[in-house]
Amino acid sequence: MDQAVDLRVLEMLTARLCHDLIGPVAAIGNGAELLADEEPDFVQDAIALVGESARKANRRLQFYRFAYGFSGGELAGLPPHRLATTFFDESSVTCDYREAVRALPLEWQKLACNLLAVGGEALHRGGQLVADAGAGRPQVEAIGECAGPGAQVQAALALTTPVEELTSRAAGAYFTGLLAARLGSRIVLDARPGGFRLGVAPSGGGVRSSRR
Repeated sequence: MDQAVDLRVLEMLTARLCHDLIGPVAAIGNGAELLADEEPDFVQDAIALVGESARKANRRLQFYRFAYGFSGGELAGLPPHRLATTFFDESSVTCDYREAVRALPLEWQKLACNLLAVGGEALHRGGQLVADAGAGRPQVEAIGECAGPGAQVQAALALTTPVEELTSRAAGAYFTGLLAARLGSRIVLDARPGGFRLGVAPSGGGVRSSRR
């Protein structure tokens, strides 16, 4: 099913991606400036800063290229499970991308990566994300001190947020909802003690949120 995406959705999503990339790119610039210093200690620190920041920017760019840019055809770069696990490297969130979801077609794995991004953002204090699959659809289990995404993100996942009210914070969730809709599905949020689950169900209503 083809979908026309409102320009504001693209603007907000671009703003969010730029926000996530500005930090490591700016750090690379700062490191390059430190390289001009003649103090050996500063030079070593600068080299370490540039290397770490470049790796972080590279991981994010590769993940975003697949999660937001892949439109079918031959996959470029790392497979989705590698993109997902390295995306969370050096963060307080770990990612377990299981064999069942690796076996899904790439368009479903693209949705899985978007669910991971939404789930990871909700785990403010860190935790674990487990990407799995059931009934031919991906699902993400989040374990940590969080009951799930906030109301703004839930509305975006359900595509009930008016486009003119969409913010950069919720743009990724809205895009995730669009991906699910294109695959004839919707996002299901199941909150439980010690975490939450983002599942994918056949279309018929928006995001269903249940709390236990």
